[in-house]
Formats: sequence, structure tokens, C-alpha cells
Amino acid sequence: MSLVIPCVDIQSGRAVRLYEGDPDKETVYFNSPLEAAQHWVRLGAGLVHLVDLDAATGRGENRAIISEIAATLGVPVEVGGGIRDFEAAQSLLESGISRVVIGTAAVKNPELVSQLIDVFGAERVVVSLDARGGFVAVAGWGTNSDVSIEDLCQNMASRGLRTLIFTDVSRDGTLKGLDRDLMVRVRQAWQGELIVGGGVRDVEDVALLRELGIEGAIVGRSIYEGTLPFPVPV
Repeated sequence: MSLVIPCVDIQSGRAVRLYEGDPDKETVYFNSPLEAAQHWVRLGAGLVHLVDLDAATGRGENRAIISEIAATLGVPVEVGGGIRDFEAAQSLLESGISRVVIGTAAVKNPELVSQLIDVFGAERVVVSLDARGGFVAVAGWGTNSDVSIEDLCQNMASRGLRTLIFTDVSRDGTLKGLDRDLMVRVRQAWQGELIVGGGVRDVEDVALLRELGIEGAIVGRSIYEGTLPFPVPV
């Protein structure tokens, strides 16, 4: 059964969801990100995925709120968004975060992934492959790179990465559902633990993940708006 992981996106200190990753197209679901995280834990979440949207886009950061959530939540927390050097990752990992999620830096400075795995272990490092049109998107999804999905997967596997999060940027926060062909492509490209990070709309999408042997899904708008029940029925 796929593991469904609630996501709390944090922007300007609030829990929001963006449409196609656009920071100017936000919906606020909870004023308090801690309240949002606690809500999903009360419903049975065993892991919460946090994204610092301000850090990802260079508009600021929400590290104090993230540290508070990690200290009080009672379940593991993983964090992504703007983690682009060793010091930023180290600070989070040493403050109680279970694992860090590296996005843009995995493309621009892949050696960072190797360094973090060497120091902290592969179980505490995740790479987020965010793609648009078959190529990796960087800088808070604002820019397309010339790195293909397959190339990044191969590079990360060679560095000992175990867990990859894949997000189809064009579907994130849209409730359009998953692109089956794209999911097949990514599953073939990545043989390690694969988590889909966007686009899951309903139980049919979760069934697709199970069918393809994809280990998990990070969900946001679908559980906030109720198109996917949480916890997901077996």
C-alpha cells in the first residue's frame, strides 16, 4: 500500500497551497502551519512533509516555525525548500528534522548530495526531482534546466541516494490527477524508493501508485479540499 504523506506548504508564516507552484496563486488553509501539521497527525499521519516556499523562492524563510513543528509534533518531519548548501541542511538536521529534501542543489551542485549522504547517512537525505515537460525545474520551479528526468535519476543513484520525490510541476496543486505515462517513465528511471510529490487527486490516483509499485505520495490540496479522504481507505 502506498504511504500517503500530508504536506504543509509554508509561505509568509501561513499554511498554503499554490497552483502550479506559483507563489502569487495561493490558497490559505490554516493560518498556523503547526495547527495544520497537528491536524494531519491527529488523523493518523506518521510523517509530515514541510516546504518552506519563501526559502525556495528567495523571498525569506520560515525556519523558526519549522523548528517549532519538529519539536512539538511527535512524528518525523521532512523539510524541503531553499536547502542549497551544506550548512543549511546541517542546521535543519541538527535541529530535529528527520530528513532534508534537496531540489535545485541536486542539479546545480550534485556533490552536495554525496557530501550529505557521507556525513548524515542516506536515510536522512532525499532529492526532489521537480519536472516540467520532461526536464528538471529549479529555483522554486521558476526556471527549467536542460537536465532530463533520466539523467538526474542516474546521477543520484550513482551517489547512493535511496529516496527520490518526483513532482510534475504542471499538475501540482491543480487536482488534475496523475499522468499515467509520466508515472511509468519515472518508475522505470528510478529503482529506489519513489514518492510522487504532487498531482494526486483521489483514490484512483493512489490505486495507480500501488499498481506501478510507487512507494508513496505527498498530498496537499486533495486532502485539504476532500477529493482524497485521509486517512486513505485500504
